[in-house]
Amino acid sequence: MRNVLDRFIELTKWPIAVYMLVSLPAFVQSLSYFQFTKLPYMALIGGFFLFFVLRSMMDSSVKSNMEIVAHELTHAFFALITFHRIKGIRVEGDNSGGAMAFEGEGNWLIVIAPYFFPLFGLIYMIAFSIYTSFAPSNLILNGLLGYFIGYHMDAVGSQIHEKQTDLPKVSYLFCALFLPSANLWTIGSMLAFNTRGWEGIGIYANLITKLNAQNISYAWSFLQNLF
Repeated sequence: MRNVLDRFIELTKWPIAVYMLVSLPAFVQSLSYFQFTKLPYMALIGGFFLFFVLRSMMDSSVKSNMEIVAHELTHAFFALITFHRIKGIRVEGDNSGGAMAFEGEGNWLIVIAPYFFPLFGLIYMIAFSIYTSFAPSNLILNGLLGYFIGYHMDAVGSQIHEKQTDLPKVSYLFCALFLPSANLWTIGSMLAFNTRGWEGIGIYANLITKLNAQNISYAWSFLQNLF
């Protein structure tokens, strides 16, 4: 089962990369649909900026250690959901990096996951959902979600550099095609969750599909008129 799933995921690698490239305009356009002047989004924006204020006061070694732990845990999470048993996770004592070992060959999702997937954000969203089933949502919760969006953007930005060993494993071309849209999808999904919960993520996915269809139709009409 594990090997079959790995092979299937590998087959989807380049089709997904092309889809993400084609969808990039739709992901950018989708940001205009969020009503950032409403209180839940204003609280989210406040939490976003609060992260960067606290980051500036944080000890650099603590920040690096947190990022390494989150990085390796995200690798491990995707290994687990693709049926790979985790053999061990190691973080270097000097905060220079870490490693995660698992059984099997693996797949590109395991390799690239920390560069687009907000594991801590997902954990918070699940906790948010549990809490709000017992008590009403409030602006503090929206602000905390903004904090995790800030954390995700900062972590991704600090991890993408020429010395990163994961990126060549999937190829720099794939990263260039996949990661911009993948991160916009992540951020857009968290923004949609901010006001409509998990239902909002489904609505957001439908919006991307609609925008893609419109953009493809416009592009096709343009080419027909051109030739």
